[in-house]
Amino acid sequence: MTAPLNPPPPPHGRPGYDPWQLPEGADPDHPRGTERDEPLGREIRRAALTGLAVVVVGLLLGFLWSRLAPHVPLVSDGEAVYLKDTEGEQAIGADGTFALLALGFGAVTGLAAFLVHRAGGIAMVCGLALGSLGGAVVAWQLGMALGPSGDVVGHARSAGQGVTFDAPLELGALGVLVAWPIAALLVHLGLTALFGPREEPRVHHWQTYEG
Repeated sequence: MTAPLNPPPPPHGRPGYDPWQLPEGADPDHPRGTERDEPLGREIRRAALTGLAVVVVGLLLGFLWSRLAPHVPLVSDGEAVYLKDTEGEQAIGADGTFALLALGFGAVTGLAAFLVHRAGGIAMVCGLALGSLGGAVVAWQLGMALGPSGDVVGHARSAGQGVTFDAPLELGALGVLVAWPIAALLVHLGLTALFGPREEPRVHHWQTYEG
């Protein structure tokens, strides 16, 4: 009995084929078809810098709010301080002005964060959210500081009896502070979903062979 001159071909028509062997040059930790993950430290640092930049922008919002918000007129009779216009809506207008400005700032900062980094991720979302909330708080405090004096009694005495003066600039509804982060996150997440980088489907190494 003699052995065949031509041995049967190996499986799948490839000599020395190993179905569990990775393709040449492939990284076992990063299979082909997937992008290498960005180092976590760099991602956190980038998110922190984004949040800090947004907080600084809150200074501009506070300045604009102090200049654009309607002021509440007060008047003193020498013994007490009263609202000059008891049916006025200036206090509501101050809240509304802050909310509208915050929504605009949120849309701009969300767009800027996407254009600069072109990436999403939990770290970036958290940095943008915390930075926006911090910027809103900074704007609130700065606007009150730049607005009319908070010493109503002293202001009334210096103005004199029967003379109208402005009440301190305040927020009646602190809920408007979240207008900025909400707008920023909606814009950023929407742009990321529409125009952000797409992750390629995972390709297993055994799918690279035909047979």
